Amino acid sequence: MKTIGILAGMSWESTQCYYQIMNRTVQQILGGYNSIEAIIYSVNLARLDQNDWSSINKELIEIAQKLEAAAADFLIITSNTAHKAFNAIEEAVKIPLIHIADPTIFDIQKSGLKKIAPLGTKVTMEEKFYIDRLTCQGLEIIVPPSKERETIHKIIFSELIKGKISEESKETAQRILEELKKDGAEGIILGCTELNLLIDSSDLPLFDTTTLHAEAAVNYSLDLSENDRS
Repeated sequence: MKTIGILAGMSWESTQCYYQIMNRTVQQILGGYNSIEAIIYSVNLARLDQNDWSSINKELIEIAQKLEAAAADFLIITSNTAHKAFNAIEEAVKIPLIHIADPTIFDIQKSGLKKIAPLGTKVTMEEKFYIDRLTCQGLEIIVPPSKERETIHKIIFSELIKGKISEESKETAQRILEELKKDGAEGIILGCTELNLLIDSSDLPLFDTTTLHAEAAVNYSLDLSENDRS
């Protein structure tokens, strides 16, 4: 079993989901007393200047290198938005990184769907580092309108990363999903690792990046292929 280096804590709400999913997946596959081998570096989100990605890149690189030095065999970043630093981190370490979008793309392609709407922070929904990774695999991306992007972003930072979920926000999320369906979306990417706390059902297929990424990490740790995923 390979040791997973977990660059975590953005927010801790998603980190605990990852930890639970990965350990339960290992249990399902191996049984007995088996659990993951992992090193977690939990980042204090408050100290990252979200308007200065040069500084964020530098800090996340340093953390990734610490995980590598601590004998992690590969890395995952438990945040879609933080994958804006993925290329910089990948260049700075010698161990592999599993990109959060890749197992999601695999699952979407397996489903045969083409028109997909990503939900997440404004950075994730608007910037090329994430959208281009989807479109280069032949997916047609339907991005929510500006007002809805702002609403989702606000819910993530005012509620979800603090472990809060209001009924009003749940209703708002469902309304946005309905609008995306009308716009032609065939499926929804939960492209923020806290969104599974808010959205757990929809008329459209949901592709939860948290679960898919966590399961992919277990697969890699156990040398299983995507098709072996439990």
